[in-house]
Amino acid sequence: MNIKDDFILNQINEGYLVGGSVRDLLMEKSYLDRDIAIKNAYDFARKLEERFNATFIELDAENKIYRLVLEDKINYLDISEIQGKNIEEDLARRDFTINAIAINLSSGDVIDPFNGQIDIKNKIIRHIKDTNFTDDPLRILRAFRFASITGFDITKETKYCIDKYKYLLLNPAKERINYELMKLFGGYNCSNVLLKMNEFGILEEIFPCINDMKKVPPNTHHHLDLFNHVVETVRNIDNLYLNSNELVKNHLDRIDFGGFPRLSHLKIAGFLHDIGKYSTWTIEESGRHRFIKHDDVGAKMCVSLLRDMKFSKKQIEYISTMIKTHIYPSNVIDAPELNDKVMMRYLRKMEENVIDNIILAKADRLSARGEAITEEIINKNLAGLDKLLNFYLEKRETMKPLPKLVDGYEVMQILNIKQSPLLGEILNSLKEAQINGDINTKEEALNFVKNYN
Repeated sequence: MNIKDDFILNQINEGYLVGGSVRDLLMEKSYLDRDIAIKNAYDFARKLEERFNATFIELDAENKIYRLVLEDKINYLDISEIQGKNIEEDLARRDFTINAIAINLSSGDVIDPFNGQIDIKNKIIRHIKDTNFTDDPLRILRAFRFASITGFDITKETKYCIDKYKYLLLNPAKERINYELMKLFGGYNCSNVLLKMNEFGILEEIFPCINDMKKVPPNTHHHLDLFNHVVETVRNIDNLYLNSNELVKNHLDRIDFGGFPRLSHLKIAGFLHDIGKYSTWTIEESGRHRFIKHDDVGAKMCVSLLRDMKFSKKQIEYISTMIKTHIYPSNVIDAPELNDKVMMRYLRKMEENVIDNIILAKADRLSARGEAITEEIINKNLAGLDKLLNFYLEKRETMKPLPKLVDGYEVMQILNIKQSPLLGEILNSLKEAQINGDINTKEEALNFVKNYN
């Protein structure tokens, strides 16, 4: 470990590098954020703003925390005022020993009063003191976040503390809880951590729908109860990602909304993809369990849930779309004839979400292995989904967006209507007709609108 190899830190010789960037350095992991603790943080941040020609952002005026976004818009520095008399007191106020290590940027000396380096070596998450949990209960969720990201085990003492103070978990602002959840779902140990959280009864507090999920037992199509099925779906999303080609990985690594990769959002969608099953659950005389239209119901249910948890409009739109369409690709490949026209219609329908949708469908299939589901059924489904995915990867560079033949204003003028659900219905029907290839010109689109019933 040598901070002088860092092209940013080698230009700074004041203050202390702290937090996750130190942990990542010790674990020989790459990082883009650098946390620096120093006295007179505001003046120091302003000085670095000028040195790096960075963008200055005030994150927390009361606690004197500032962010500098560097010119590449990727790397950034968080500058914070040392809490307490010195760096040792500052570290004592932090959450876990693995995050309570500092490096003196002047001398290069490592300051590790709580043996965080040993805990990193032993791969464990250990809290510093109980009062740090009561001071900020969000640290309960952070314990699981770090377990998801690092794969480390939470110590027995820290688990006891989590159990003792878990009733405080929902006290922090929902925006902060949202952030920790997105980080948690970004870890490759996410599915195991969800099961650990379940042992503490924490998941139901964050996702109340879990209570109903646990009431749906295994059946002929599912070898697991519904709760464990959705966790297994998350596990399989991770496995499929890790074993995908670079095109798929690069797509799922993209940060298109919410400030986090598509993969993190896709795993949340995987976790929630069957929330509509309990309310649509029926059992036929034959004993078969049915969940008719659970995809539509679940997509609607997730909107209010995610809105309450302060997800953005684009995040909600993506997750609800994934839930609504998680069966769609399997229906496509079951067409009597899986030809280019059928597959192209699917591509047009899903647009930028094709890869995500197919990965979710594959993960769902791999997570349902009831007695009625043979290996032949599974392999046939996966082969069809692979064919659909490969077709997209071949065609995506040459695909052009559907042209906008008629806009909402023109529709209102033609039919003498105002903005209303009817207008949205007409525009959606027009798009469907374009996707199907029934409408290709502006004249055809105008006739469609004029004759809309």
